[in-house]
Amino acid sequence: MQNSIQFDTHYIDCGDACIAYYTFGEGEPLVLLHGNGEGSEYFAKCIPYLSRFYRVIAVDSRGHGKSERGEGKLNFDRMAEDLRMVFDGLGLEKAHVLGFSDGGNLAIKFTLLYPQRVDKLILNGANVSMLRGVVPWVQLPVYPAVGLLTALSPLGQEWKNKRDVLALMAHGYGVRLRDLQLIDQQTLVIVGDHDMILESHTRAMVRQLPRAQMAVLQGSHFIAAESPARFSLNCLRFLRGEPMPDEVAAEWFVEDEKANHR
Repeated sequence: MQNSIQFDTHYIDCGDACIAYYTFGEGEPLVLLHGNGEGSEYFAKCIPYLSRFYRVIAVDSRGHGKSERGEGKLNFDRMAEDLRMVFDGLGLEKAHVLGFSDGGNLAIKFTLLYPQRVDKLILNGANVSMLRGVVPWVQLPVYPAVGLLTALSPLGQEWKNKRDVLALMAHGYGVRLRDLQLIDQQTLVIVGDHDMILESHTRAMVRQLPRAQMAVLQGSHFIAAESPARFSLNCLRFLRGEPMPDEVAAEWFVEDEKANHR
């Protein structure tokens, strides 16, 4: 399958910031939310698979990708409100939501705040605790890095923006494990077997989510970029409620193998 796609940028006015989004394919809406410090292009290799069956809408979070930063604090509550305005602007009463890493955390926050807007939920490498949920060699360096960026922030807005984005990984976002019990959506929690999210934390999340299932794929935290066909097959199987035809699955698996050996 051709993995090269064109990201044509569109914007929704969210008051003090314009939020960028990109659309692909037709069908039921599937909203993609990227991770920290990234943009929607993270999903570039998955979108050709997902958009065969769904209207994929990839959203750049506030202060990320091509979305504006706006004024005031950057936090998950504001980004969830932005996402609601994107839904409203696009006329989406309800959509499936797939969130990766910080985008998974945003998906959790959005689902708790606006449960009526979310159909099925896919959480890839999400967490509800920073210190208890992320391997220490990834999490602990975040704090001095935020401190350094804070010291550099008087030099210009670029440094302030970098600090604010990274700080999303330094602090909790107002969700506790037990809050996951309030999420009634069918949920797929998907991680790599060498993920930077602790397996014990992921399994604790699955136990709290009333209608969750878990998939562990061979790979790291960035499994969607490493093995996009395998990742997409798992997501599509969950969303469609049925397995992909064997011949399609076999073809896509071969594409992953070829990509990993280039």
